[in-house]
Amino acid sequence: MKNLIDKAFYTHNLSYEELIYLIKDEQFNEYLYSKADETRKIFVGDEIHLRGLIEFSNICKNNCQYCGLQKNNHKIDRYKMSIDEIYQTAKQAVIMGYKTIVLQSGESEVYSVDELCKIIRKIKLLNVAITLSIGEKNSDEYKELKEAGADRFLLRIETTSPKLYKALHPSMSLSKRMACLHYLKKIGFETGTGNLIGLPNQTDESIANDILFFKELDADMVGLGPFIPHNDTPLGNYKGGTFEKALKVMAITRLLMPNINIPATTAMETLNPNGRIIALQSGANVVMPNVNETKYRSKYEIYPNKICINDNPDKCRNCIEAKIKSIGRTISQTKGFRLHK
Repeated sequence: MKNLIDKAFYTHNLSYEELIYLIKDEQFNEYLYSKADETRKIFVGDEIHLRGLIEFSNICKNNCQYCGLQKNNHKIDRYKMSIDEIYQTAKQAVIMGYKTIVLQSGESEVYSVDELCKIIRKIKLLNVAITLSIGEKNSDEYKELKEAGADRFLLRIETTSPKLYKALHPSMSLSKRMACLHYLKKIGFETGTGNLIGLPNQTDESIANDILFFKELDADMVGLGPFIPHNDTPLGNYKGGTFEKALKVMAITRLLMPNINIPATTAMETLNPNGRIIALQSGANVVMPNVNETKYRSKYEIYPNKICINDNPDKCRNCIEAKIKSIGRTISQTKGFRLHK
């Protein structure tokens, strides 16, 4: 098994069968994490990129079975931030030192593309990179968003298994999701995606295929986190994923995609009090603190028991910065684009 991890470390390639073997093995996890961390250090360095996350609307037209924002969840208090609210939040984040603003919402048409472009153009004047996480759009809309100044697009796929995707995403299409990701890459977005680990009926074989898809796409960022059941969804009574399995898949992804950006996800810290720091020591190099005011944080409940929902943006920034410095790492002063080396 150590030889297999070393192969991934030196060649950044594993076969489908080797990936499955590595995912299933539990004896050499610590060695895997150490090699993933070494790969991170070699290819992306010791700087950690902080992205200021603005969750600007929780309105969604989809019914993803695992997500608390799903259309059929009538218990949620829906909100839509105004263009000025979004801009002022971004402005405060820049004052706090963020070099990237991430604009994330449920998938909907409550903002027109013209409104989204107006938001992007205003925030771009603050001299930051902009990441969008707003779901599926058509090709013309993606082009407009790019031309307005958006730099990156995050479109999570959650699973590449056709059977599992269909079960989890009623009325949605896996092939369309994949086509969107390929098109985003084609028109010049830094393209991010990712999956949930521990979904009902997910297999190690399907996770191996997910990793190979990320590599085939040449994704610029991959976010991996554990499935955490939400009581107000159809999967509320299912067993969730584990921190350890999500961490392991993240480490393997770092070995196979050495120069990409990998976030230490909030979901990891929801399951483990030191989750983000452990992830940063196992291959991750990005953290996305929430910069929303507290009145919106609890309403953007993709999963329950989310950390920091009662903290103000300054406290979140100071907290994660102190943790980062405690492990001898530094905060990047760049916009954090992928390093192609």
